Amino acid sequence: MRVRVTPRARVARIDGPREDGEGGVRLEVAVTEAPDGGRANAALVALLAREWRLPKSALAVLSGAAARHKTIGIAGDPATLMANLRGWSREHGWLAGE
Repeated sequence: MRVRVTPRARVARIDGPREDGEGGVRLEVAVTEAPDGGRANAALVALLAREWRLPKSALAVLSGAAARHKTIGIAGDPATLMANLRGWSREHGWLAGE
């Protein structure tokens, strides 16, 4: 999952998918933690795990640990994960019904 993180936000939230200007899409996420010592990354993983109802151990920052643009790895059965993420996206109005 490609994400763009805004640290030091007033409220932790997921704003939804946005075009990234590189021909792709990233999930816009805001966390309240500062990027010092990996705190923002930990807050990002915790927020995504809570929203997606996954254990934090199933998520990892694969690239971009010190950048706003990150790639998050999600462990688990790919078909099950995609079905769950599609359902979650539909619930938030970010994915039309198929």
